[in-house]
Parts: sequence; structure tokens; C-alpha cells
Amino acid sequence: MKQFLKILVWPVMIAPAIYLWLRWKFIPETVPMHYNLRGEVDRYGSKQELLWLVAVMTAVSIGTYLLLTNTHRFDPKRKFAALNRKTMSTLALGVGLFLAGMNAMMIYYCSHPGMEIQSNLILAAVGILLAFMGNYMHSIKPNYFAGFRLPWTLENADNWKLTHALAGKLWFAGGLLIAIVALVSGPAFAMIAMLVIVAVIVIIPAVYSYRLFKKQNGQMIS
Repeated sequence: MKQFLKILVWPVMIAPAIYLWLRWKFIPETVPMHYNLRGEVDRYGSKQELLWLVAVMTAVSIGTYLLLTNTHRFDPKRKFAALNRKTMSTLALGVGLFLAGMNAMMIYYCSHPGMEIQSNLILAAVGILLAFMGNYMHSIKPNYFAGFRLPWTLENADNWKLTHALAGKLWFAGGLLIAIVALVSGPAFAMIAMLVIVAVIVIIPAVYSYRLFKKQNGQMIS
């Protein structure tokens, strides 16, 4: 099954570019390029700008997938490389599919002028992605490409493990909370809630890891 998904991810990541080609003649010369907190268009751009944006997002999707699935080849933390391969591949698959989905959704709305964007669904999808990443965060071993790559976590395996155990729980719970809030509230409130929750699930593990570092360092000095 996992091998099938690894094969499937490639046509999925490329699919938005093909979708854009098929829908090109239906896309108006001016398309929405940015939305405000209420999900209303506040900036328009040309079809060519959309083309470049789709190309960049496709490249980012493929690049992220290749980076995460090949960290074992060039990560300085080579002693953990083999242990990270399975987790990194799973994360790469999830992130790659998410970016491809966002890419395709953008093309869909641009090719259907006047259709109101469902920003709440997008925010809910972001929340699910964060929960997905949180579910695997405790499995990530020290590396320079994913996780809380702080000086003290990279230099201390115990600090890394404890920090990511906490972060995994926070990201999973925070991601689900973002998804729920996005589905039951207005776009503006959901966006603000997402920004606050993301700040919390990033800051708390970072502060925790630093305090743990200071405690460990103090114990070593004494």
C-alpha cells in the first residue's frame, strides 16, 4: 500500500499543472490572487501570474517531497538517517499531497469566476495537516531538515526527544482545534484563531526545550 502511495504521489503533484492546461481557455484574463480574512478578493492578477504561481507551487511540492525523502543521503546527523527514512517519507507524502490539493483548488476557483472561495475549508485542511504532522513528530530523530531544529535540541538527543514528544501532542491537538474552529465559525475568526494556535504550538515547545537545556546544562556544571 505504501509503495503504491509513493508511486501515486508523483502524478498527483503534477496533476495541477495538467489541470491548468485543460482549464486554461476557461480562465479569464484577470483572476483573483489574494483574499482577505473574510475570504473576499482584495487583489487581482493576470493569467500569466497564475501560471507562474502554479509552476512555483508545483516545484515547491516536488522539491519538498524530494528533500524529505532523501535527507538520509546528506543530513550531517547520519547516525539517525536510517531511523528517519520511514517517518520522513510519510511526512513528505502528506505535505506533497496537501500542496498539490491547494494548487488544484486555486486553479478551480480561478477558472470559475464569481464563485466564492470556501476559506473555512482551506483553514480546516491546514489544521488537518498540522495534526497529521503532529502525529508523526515524536518519531522524528535529530536532523537538520524537519522538526524543532534548535542548537540545544540538535546537540542533545534527550532534549530532542522530550521536545518533540511535547510538540507532537500540541500540534495534533492544535491542528484538530483549528479544523473544528474553521468549520463552526466565520472566516475572520477562524483565521485569527489559527494564527494564535500556531503561535502557541510553536512557542511552547521552543521555550520548553530551552528551559530543559538550561536545566541539563546546570546539572552538568554542578
